[in-house]
Amino acid sequence: MARSIIILLLVMSSALFIDQAIKSIILSGFRLYTPYIDLILVPFNKGVAFSMFTFLAESLKWIQLALLASVIGYTLWLRQKCYLIPVGIMVGSGLSNVVDRFVHGGVVDYVYWHYGFNFAVFNAADMMIDFAVIWLLILNFRPQSCKS
Repeated sequence: MARSIIILLLVMSSALFIDQAIKSIILSGFRLYTPYIDLILVPFNKGVAFSMFTFLAESLKWIQLALLASVIGYTLWLRQKCYLIPVGIMVGSGLSNVVDRFVHGGVVDYVYWHYGFNFAVFNAADMMIDFAVIWLLILNFRPQSCKS
């Protein structure tokens, strides 16, 4: 169990560090404009995806912390080592967005897709969360890939 906790903490802290480092570069004024994607700071997102749940205001960060803690607890309870890395990525990235809520009052979003249509603005943590969820879905739909 101690080894699982260490793995989970290392992966979580790595995801959190990577995302916060990228966000600090964007917050320092870095901008990149291309025909397809711009890296540009937008007003802080006070909600979640597509600004949903903005009505929860200050409560949202506490709800997210409770959900992330529940995911950690459930993962450790399962005792499936194959879940540690994707859950670590997902929770570390989620924590990075929660840190933004405490520090900036909203999530720092900066990846703006505008080729063909205007897509949502997001950040590296959002991409890492999507990647981790896909990884977890694969593990769940292909149980033979998860041997603990």
